[in-house]
Amino acid sequence: METEMMRPLLLLPEMLLAGGALAALIGGSFVPRHRQWIIRIFTAIVLVAAIVAAAIQLRSPATSAFDDSFAVDTATGSARILAASGTLLILAIAADEISASPRESETYALLLFSTAGTVLLAGANDLLALAVGFLLASIPLYALIGLAHTRAGAEAVMKTYLMGALFGILLLLGVTILSGLTGTTGYAEIADRLADAPQAAVTVAAIAVIAGLMFKAGGVPAHFWVPDAAQATTATAATFLTTVPKIGALLAVYRLAIVLPPTSWPLLVAALAVASMTLGNLAAYWQSDPRRLLGWSTVSQVGFLLVPIVAAGRSDLALPSLLVYLTGYTATNIAAFAVSAALPERRDLVDYRGLAAQRPWLAAALLVALLGLVGTPPTAVFVGKLTTATAAWDGGYAWLAVVVFGNSVLSLFYYLRWITPTYRHVGDTSVVESRLSGRRWSARLAVCAAALSLVAGLAAGPLWHVVSR
Repeated sequence: METEMMRPLLLLPEMLLAGGALAALIGGSFVPRHRQWIIRIFTAIVLVAAIVAAAIQLRSPATSAFDDSFAVDTATGSARILAASGTLLILAIAADEISASPRESETYALLLFSTAGTVLLAGANDLLALAVGFLLASIPLYALIGLAHTRAGAEAVMKTYLMGALFGILLLLGVTILSGLTGTTGYAEIADRLADAPQAAVTVAAIAVIAGLMFKAGGVPAHFWVPDAAQATTATAATFLTTVPKIGALLAVYRLAIVLPPTSWPLLVAALAVASMTLGNLAAYWQSDPRRLLGWSTVSQVGFLLVPIVAAGRSDLALPSLLVYLTGYTATNIAAFAVSAALPERRDLVDYRGLAAQRPWLAAALLVALLGLVGTPPTAVFVGKLTTATAAWDGGYAWLAVVVFGNSVLSLFYYLRWITPTYRHVGDTSVVESRLSGRRWSARLAVCAAALSLVAGLAAGPLWHVVSR
């Protein structure tokens, strides 16, 4: 009976990721530096195995493991596939950036550990599982940011660590209050017992837990570390931290939202969504460093991704639109960062002048990625924003749908500041040519990820059918 309640094989993707991370960490110590590519291939195999295991389980009916503390359903399966696929794509950037470096195998182990924490967050159906997932996703991230070995990188990792500690304490405070009010940590029992709990205490707990999860998502009010880390750390870490952790954090907010009383969180999440969208867009407009611009862009994207959560419980479109948006955002954001990784010395927007003349495919990938982040058809993010606004409207938050479209238009202006010099003609393009050497994998990844964004947008119908079952 106990084994039946635990059902550990339902967590096979998580076990593959965590076990693979441990094996990469230990095995890398015995592999010579010039053969660290073996660990990279092993990491890719682990990620593919996790994707396959998740896809197989996705076809089964929704269930749970470990006495209902971990949900195995469409949301969890989608998060597993997205997180592992995103990390698999990011390995191409790592191959260019850290090949044969002293910390290559450690980087792969950290990526796998943080990915495991992300999917644990996504499926957490218990407050204790939520806390464990938060820590497992956060701690490797500090080390990833610190791999830059620069003064700016040290400042970024310190800011990230302090912000993570502060909002981690807030999350644990909320967990403590909720478990103290209800005498349990399981979401199902909490939902039944919160009706009789003091409303003020429940609201404080909801604010604390959601604020803590905003650190992992990179949204207001825990967003201050994101642009600094995106600018100062390696391209591998910057791409990862602005993409993969959001998947688990936002699904964790969604699961918590449908458990809490509707009087304690919708206004809070709506305010965070508007603040993240607007602040991220306004701050991004003044940036000249492309990675810092993308850092602020990802803050604004969190705001858009929070919109369907506001409609959770009031619209059947909430979860499907969130999953569709996460799918499109993952491919599109990785494509944008991959272009930056392919041109590591181009740290100002004006440095991209003439890129289209020398590397038309790379410039096209950048164009697709940036217009995709705006939400231009037929990209996947366009479908995500459209379904997100539809969910808000269907849930009775028409004003929030208007804010989504308004901020989408606002974001176009700062993306154009990057697109315009890319397609501006210059006489001497040899500098652009010379600085592309050695980053071919990143350039190829950018083109592939941009193509995925377009394909996902064109295949939005079947994708919507899968996630809305």
